[in-house]
Amino acid sequence: MELIIPENYDPRLSVRETQEAIKYIRDTFQKELGKEMNLERISAPLFVEHSSGLNDDLNGVERPVQFDIAGIPGETIEVVHSLAKWKRMALHEYGFLPGEGLYTNMNAIRRDEDLDNLHSCYVDQWDWEKVITREERKEETLKDTVRTIFKIIKHMQHEVWYKYPQAVKHLPKDITFITSQELEDRYPDKTPKERENLITKEHGCVFLMKIGDKLGSGMPHDGRAPDYDDWQLNGDILFWFENLNCALEISSMGIRVDEESLAKQLEKAGCEDRKNLPYHRMLLNGELPCTIGGGIGQSRLCMLLLDRAHVGEVQASIWPKEMREECRKHNIILL
Repeated sequence: MELIIPENYDPRLSVRETQEAIKYIRDTFQKELGKEMNLERISAPLFVEHSSGLNDDLNGVERPVQFDIAGIPGETIEVVHSLAKWKRMALHEYGFLPGEGLYTNMNAIRRDEDLDNLHSCYVDQWDWEKVITREERKEETLKDTVRTIFKIIKHMQHEVWYKYPQAVKHLPKDITFITSQELEDRYPDKTPKERENLITKEHGCVFLMKIGDKLGSGMPHDGRAPDYDDWQLNGDILFWFENLNCALEISSMGIRVDEESLAKQLEKAGCEDRKNLPYHRMLLNGELPCTIGGGIGQSRLCMLLLDRAHVGEVQASIWPKEMREECRKHNIILL
């Protein structure tokens, strides 16, 4: 996606007021998230050992930032892409029980990310994970959790409106559920992103389910690593965003793979060699709890609630000089 400049754009808050609003949203949302979903705040790593198999492989082509550490010779260290697998290991090691969960502030570097209104090389999100029973590995559990997260985001809209009535974006009243196959059947001649935009514009907020496996067309809707989400029990929360005339993804989440779905997805993805990694061996041996989890973009949420045109208005990152200059000309101030 190329840089989009909304016509007659007005951020409505100064840079210092924006910084104040960012802190308020982040502080308030994580408290609400923890309370409503029974999640404890824990510390999390910025990097992991490559040999652990704990890093998120995203679509399988993105390059992690790698370096070595003098105290651990011979080991490659990687800055995390996300904490999708690490969280499940933490739940196991810390003795969390069904119905209990954790959340953490996750910071990552994605060096191959396109830089535009929505995408940055710096990623900040609330990574969360919760233990469920094997019987709860079903669509009903997924949908109930999505509705809870949507309720928290809606509550945040009211909180922000109270403090910054001139700046808040008003969100839809409800969230609509649809599968990626239903979406392809509805718009067979459109690209996946075009389908997302059409359905999200129609409903305001959508949870797009079942992402990662091949559709009837023979292609997946979008890439998903085969070793954390169950492709039949996952999805993305999308909000329609008028400023950019597109769907804005706020969260990617899902019920995690069990032994059976992990084996199937590794085979489909041609990644069966991962079965020998420590994390994957534990999972295949049934040593890890069943969980549901995901990530909620911190900057994306601030961007949504404050109705901003560029993610750089709500996070400090690196942007091309030309982009900074063009944004400044149109009252888009990148931090």
